This record gives sequence, structure tokens and C-alpha cells, in this order.
Amino acid sequence: MTRTVAVIGGGYGGAAVAKALEAEADVVLIDPRDAFVNAAASLRALTRPDWAGNMFFPFDTMLTTGRVLRERALSVDPGGVTLASGAYVPADYVVLASGSSYPYPAKPASDSTFEALADLRRTHKELLPAQRVLILGAGPVGLELAGEIKEVWPDKHVIIADPATELLPGFEPGLVKDLHSQLDARGIELLLATGLTAHPETEAGRFGTFTLATTAGSTVSADIWFRAYGPTTNSDYLADGRLTTRNPAGQVPVTPSLHVAGHHHIYAVGDITDVAEAKMAGFAMRHAEVVAQNISAQLKGEQPTATYQPMPHPIILLPLGSTGGVGQLPSPEGPTLASAAMVSEYKGADLFTHRFTTQFGPTAECHRINVRADGLRRR
Repeated sequence: MTRTVAVIGGGYGGAAVAKALEAEADVVLIDPRDAFVNAAASLRALTRPDWAGNMFFPFDTMLTTGRVLRERALSVDPGGVTLASGAYVPADYVVLASGSSYPYPAKPASDSTFEALADLRRTHKELLPAQRVLILGAGPVGLELAGEIKEVWPDKHVIIADPATELLPGFEPGLVKDLHSQLDARGIELLLATGLTAHPETEAGRFGTFTLATTAGSTVSADIWFRAYGPTTNSDYLADGRLTTRNPAGQVPVTPSLHVAGHHHIYAVGDITDVAEAKMAGFAMRHAEVVAQNISAQLKGEQPTATYQPMPHPIILLPLGSTGGVGQLPSPEGPTLASAAMVSEYKGADLFTHRFTTQFGPTAECHRINVRADGLRRR
């Protein structure tokens, strides 16, 4: 008898689980979006809207036998998933992979690829005339956004402000020193230990010149601003407590095998887990490998034995445009630094587009071109 695996969320971890198991089970992927979104590419999609279609991978081409339900999960219990439409998806296994939300443009605001691309084009037009750009948040998102803007418009004055007193705490001093040097070389102004006494009156991503006081006793002026902080775990569908209890961050407790604590057939991957590590796409995909192995074993009547061990040191690949950036990678001797050339090779040059094209099929841009070409051939 074919077993059903319901996967809630088609992000990095959920898409990988669904793809890995669709040949072994009746996979039902539940996601309101129409495509897998490579969010790592979203900031370049903003600065280069003609390239933006490369960050979307349509679900209808990604899965060959699995089913996709463009729905939102309303609740989960040990027997399956209740959808916002009122329908119920009974499942032998459930994978919680709903990820997290992040302020636009780091992640699209729309579930529709067409509308998300329209948003990016609109914001690009707002950004075009801006001479001074303010980014609130000096974490990886804010830093990457600054790098992408300066690569396309070297003459724009980009300012990053953050109340934090240091960049990337917890990473090797050599990485932080290199990062400061690359920011300086690009003319990116960094205001640490600096917040705003009030938010700009203009909406984020909208053109409108302003000058505001800072908590450091100075003022900052810009023509447009972006928010680059404040992720939120997507787990409201667990608020009723029918499956588990969430921690204050909205995450669920998991075992080393990534079972949701207390459930032998319910798993979680990615940002929704309480695994003590940074919430990064690479970790979500490592979670997916463990969960796929364990469910595959259970489908065969075997015990799930795969476990997940967090990295002992933080890792990062942080591009500054297509050629710059800093990185920290694991090695047997401990964390090792990656050069800008390595960061470009591993991530910055195409922001994983080739990797996901190989794994999930053509991007939305390629799919559009292929559909058009097929139509021309048939005429």
C-alpha cells in the first residue's frame, strides 16, 4: 500500500524532502506559492530585474509524480493536515518545513511568481533615481543588499545602520576584518551602534528623501530605505497545540533524528526546528537529507537511524555582489576562512541558480522561454 507523506512548505528543506521521496511515496507538497523560491537570489533580482526569473522554480516542473496543493496549512494533528480551505489531508508521515518570513525584498511578499516579479520591477524603478540608500540592519541580508546595489550602481551612496556594536559576532576576527575592508573599498558607509529615533515616513522600498536623527546623536539622510532585519517563524498553524508546543520563537522541539518530539512519524526541517544553529538554507537542506533517509527507511519497514549534528562553529558564505564577499567554512582543524574568489565560485557568481536548476528543473525564466519556444515549434 502506498503511503502518504505530507510536506508543509516548499522552501529549501521542504522541496528537497518532497523531491527525494516522490518516487517512494504519495508526496503531497502544501504551499500557497506557485514555485520554489531561491531566496538567496532575491537581492540580485531587485537590482537586476531582467535576471529575476532565475530565482523561481515552478512546482509543476519540479515534481514529476508528487502532488502540489496551493493551500495554507491551518492545523496539524498526528493524523494529517487541515487546510485553510477546510479540506483535510490524511498522511502517514508529515514534514513541517514552513520556514520563516523576512521583510521584502529579502523574500517575496507575494505567493505568485508573476506578482513577485512585478514587485521587484516596481521597487527597482523606485531605487533607480535614489542617490543615497539607507539599509537598516547590518546582518548578512543588509550586507548582501549593499553589495548588490554597489555592484550595479557604484556611484550610489549606500549606508548601513545597526544598533549592534560589531559585525557578525561569533565569526573569526579575520573574516570580520576582511569584511570591513571590502565594505570600505566599495564606499559603503557603516554606522554601527546607531539606530534611528524614528522610522522614515516613507514606506520601505519607496523613493522619498528624508533626514532623521540617530541614537548616536547625528542625522542620516537618504532617498530610499530598506529593512534588513526581523525574521518570523512560519508556524501559526501549530498555535492550537494539537501537535506540539512551540517555543517563544515559534519553533518546535526536535530530536537528533529530526522527529518532532513525541511523534515517531512527524518530522521538522529548517527554520521551524529548535536546533541551536543559525537559520540558513544550507542547514535546512542538510536537515532534509536526514529526514528523507529516515522516512525512506520507515517506508521499507526499517528503523530510522539517520541523525543531525549541528556544526561546532558558525559557517557563512556572504557575497558582496558577484565577485566579492567573505566566508567561513568547516574543516577538520576548525573554521577556515574563504577568500572572495571562493565565495564567488561557491555562491556569489550565480547564487546557486545552477545547483537548483540541476536539482529542481528549469527556473521560471527558462520555463517561460521553453514554453514560448515550444509554442513557436507547434505553429
